[in-house]
This record gives sequence, structure tokens and C-alpha cells, in this order.
Amino acid sequence: MKLNLFVAATLLLVLVGINTSAAQDKTIVLVRHVEKDSSPTADKVDPELSAEGKARAERLAKVVKRYKPHEIFSTPFKRTRGTAEPTAKRRKKEIQTYDPAKPADLVNKIMDPASKTVHYLVVGHSNTIPSLANLLAKKEIFRNLLESEYGVIWVIRIKKGQLTRVEVHPY
Repeated sequence: MKLNLFVAATLLLVLVGINTSAAQDKTIVLVRHVEKDSSPTADKVDPELSAEGKARAERLAKVVKRYKPHEIFSTPFKRTRGTAEPTAKRRKKEIQTYDPAKPADLVNKIMDPASKTVHYLVVGHSNTIPSLANLLAKKEIFRNLLESEYGVIWVIRIKKGQLTRVEVHPY
């Protein structure tokens, strides 16, 4: 009886250890919102996507399909939500809103050891996505994007809680 209890307790500790380790294996796809409407009649504070932006958002959904995002985060702006929507619809996921002024809160949520989610898509802005990549990488690698720069994703890979690779891909 004591041997069975010991074996069960040991097995439980091993399984908990495996689960905690697996929770720290993450793939985080970061992307700047796609092209916004810059026409004279467009909302200057919170514009919709342009036709080119809508087409790029559809391309993005095809590209990030391979990463299978289980959670999708966006800032509260129309251009970021519009960028995430095609992926969210295809994955049948809700878009969660995050505060771009509090990037550490988002990183803490993603890296929470209690989280079972391993694949994420995060949509932000020219000045927030590079800083999120730097925060996740724990070093300054990326600069803010120019206003005209679109069509790049950052793929951050973390194994056992440690950064293993940062990839940058055009789409």
C-alpha cells in the first residue's frame, strides 16, 4: 500500500513537472496592423483598413495558419482588430484586447506558467510590436517600424521558458 502511494505521488510530481515545462513552450506571432485608410475622408484617430489592408489581412490569415494561434490579441483600434479578424474567424477564436501602453501586462499573461496556451497571435502598431518582440527576447534587437512598413511577422519561439529563436518573415 505504501509503495503504491509512493509511486502515485511520484507519478503526480512528474506529471506536474511535465505540465509546467510544456506551459512554457510558446510560439508567439507578432504583427503590425495592415494598411489603414488614409483617404481625406478617413477617421484620422481610428481609421478602418484600406482595400489593400483588407487583402493583406486575408494573406496574413493564410500565413499564420501554420502557427495555429489559440489566443489572438489586438489593441482596441479598428485597424488592429481588422487585421486580426480574418485569422480569428478561420480559427473560430475571440479577439482579446490588450493595452498597448502596458506591454509588460501582455507579456506576463502570455508567459504565465499556469496558461496552457502555447500559440499566440498579437497585432499591434509600428511602435509597439518591435518593443514587444524586444521585451519577449529580453534584449533590444528591433527598432520601431516606419509608417510605410507593412507585411512582416515576428515569430518568437520559447522552449522551457527560454527564448530559442526569433524569426522575421515577410508575408
